[in-house]
Amino acid sequence: MKKNWPWLIFAIFALEVLFSLKPRADKPDNFQIREWGKLPALANGRVQPFDSLARNCLLVIRGNTDVPLEGNGANGKWGKWEELDAPLSERKWYQFSQHPKKLAPAEWLLEVFSRAELADTRPIFLIHHPELLGELKLQAKGVEKSGLRYYTFNEIRPSLALMEKESKSVGAIKAELRTPYQRSLMALHTGLTTYLRLKNSLKPERSADFAAELGQFEKMIPAGFKAIRAQQTGQEFDKELFEKFLGYAEPYAMMAQMAYPLIVPPVQPFQKKSDWANVGQSLMEGIRAGEVPAAVHSHAAMATAYAQGKPAEFNRALADFRASLVGKLDTELKKGRQEHLFNQFLPFYRSMMIYVVALILAAASWLNWSENLNRAAYRLVALGAVVHTAGLIFRMFLEGRPPVTNLYSSAIFVGWGAVLLGVVLERIFRNGIGSVTASAVGFITLIVAHHLALTSSTGDTMEMMRAVLDTNFWLATHVTTITIGYASTFLAGFLATIYVLRGVFTRTLDEATAKSLSRMVYGIVCFATLFSLVGTILGGIWADQSWGRFWGWDPKENGALLIVIWNAIILHCRWGKLCGERGLMNLAIFGNIVTAWSWFGTNMLGVGLHSYGFMDAAFRWLMIFNVSQIVLIGLGCLPERFWRSGMGGTASGTAPLKSQTT
Repeated sequence: MKKNWPWLIFAIFALEVLFSLKPRADKPDNFQIREWGKLPALANGRVQPFDSLARNCLLVIRGNTDVPLEGNGANGKWGKWEELDAPLSERKWYQFSQHPKKLAPAEWLLEVFSRAELADTRPIFLIHHPELLGELKLQAKGVEKSGLRYYTFNEIRPSLALMEKESKSVGAIKAELRTPYQRSLMALHTGLTTYLRLKNSLKPERSADFAAELGQFEKMIPAGFKAIRAQQTGQEFDKELFEKFLGYAEPYAMMAQMAYPLIVPPVQPFQKKSDWANVGQSLMEGIRAGEVPAAVHSHAAMATAYAQGKPAEFNRALADFRASLVGKLDTELKKGRQEHLFNQFLPFYRSMMIYVVALILAAASWLNWSENLNRAAYRLVALGAVVHTAGLIFRMFLEGRPPVTNLYSSAIFVGWGAVLLGVVLERIFRNGIGSVTASAVGFITLIVAHHLALTSSTGDTMEMMRAVLDTNFWLATHVTTITIGYASTFLAGFLATIYVLRGVFTRTLDEATAKSLSRMVYGIVCFATLFSLVGTILGGIWADQSWGRFWGWDPKENGALLIVIWNAIILHCRWGKLCGERGLMNLAIFGNIVTAWSWFGTNMLGVGLHSYGFMDAAFRWLMIFNVSQIVLIGLGCLPERFWRSGMGGTASGTAPLKSQTT
């Protein structure tokens, strides 16, 4: 049994991954929210299902895709928030037995579309800056979760005028110069703007029965349009009819300006994206055409049925609408189903969790707890790599593009490359170092990717690319190649970090382990140099194709060249015997600083033709990372008598680390 438990851990995680791919459906008598969430809409320059739109909007508004309905009230009482006394808080980390009911992202979006008065009571707006809370008079309100606080639209509504005024003044300040208070205010303003636009995307916010209202409006169109024309030309017209017709048309005109997604598809197949329209635009066009488009009637019927709690009518209208799209939007319907499955799969979140467990097991194996820990860690890292790879391929399939199209996808790809190299190293050396490095880099890069998604103004990581990137061939060559160079350089730096930390703080860095790490770092640096150099050369060719010059001393180009030069310096020092093992490690750690600057720092400058990543508020984290690497280099330069694995002491049953040139 002791030999088999690593396979048992692997099987548990593998079954959970497989279960996430299991097709799911709502009960026949319930609202078919999952099927509704697969319907296509046009937002952020691409067609996506309502489910993705909901998730992206929640990332912007709430910072996550959860909308919990239950939690803790005063004195720790559990229940629905509307039935509890303040102070309110979400489930604590130790409340394993409590499973709060939540709104699925698609159901939340349908609620915003159809029952705005109920959606206004959901605590979804994240505010945590004390000065902003005081400005909005919200200190004693909201739902707390781990130091963060979430508020309802109704709680913020009295301060909307103040928010608008403040946002105009802060909006004139460059993003990189804003204070934490100003950044928090603008983030809240972006979330509120997104929410208000969503509330006016399917129907006027105050419309109680939109389906019936549309029927009345459509009957009035001929006479109402005639009255408008007569009024404009100074002729006699029915004033009562004119006023009643305007009462319908004015909210629709506002919707045409405010609506966020375009949910009315083109009538004819193979039409352009520009032929999609929002409901308000369709209704204004309907006045000229003399009738309301059928798609608007369908959406109105679903909204009314959901608001009135009639699942049978909702499901019937949904089925009829889907049937009307067959043959016209087959590609979009298919993509909606596929992207909905991707959202259910959550491959990068699942692989991140697997990497965390693998990292703990691999690190524990170094304490000589059990060799089985290392075996379990390796198998979990391999499983995480499989899930990570599946997510990359799935995402590429959905986008129809290579794996690197923005900073978010580059973080995903860098982590993937480092994990695969770590798995190969562990397969060769079988000492736990490859597992620790792969799981650590995989976890860190996926965390970075998650926060990059939060910095986007739309939350959509698959949004339409800039024109200069919209070239599949160069994406598949230059960007992918140089990103592999990033991943390899980072991996070498993290291997060197393990060398320093084990040498300074533990007695486990014996001579054999040190030499293994040295060979790993040297091999990875050679690999990184090749891909960085080739990627930089291909970048020059791309620049000539896109901008008419091979090299322009653009910050991103300079950063790529710095990586090549630094890796070349490391190899030169190694080949010329200018450094020993510890010197090699310190140089590799400094490579992390060079790579981080080339990857992220150049985007923060806001200049150059390569500043296309969404990157406004990461300067502080970049500096913290750089300082941590400098501290590690300082530890690496300590005299050997300060290293626990140095000449001053030995690990039990192992030889001491021999003195090395630094």
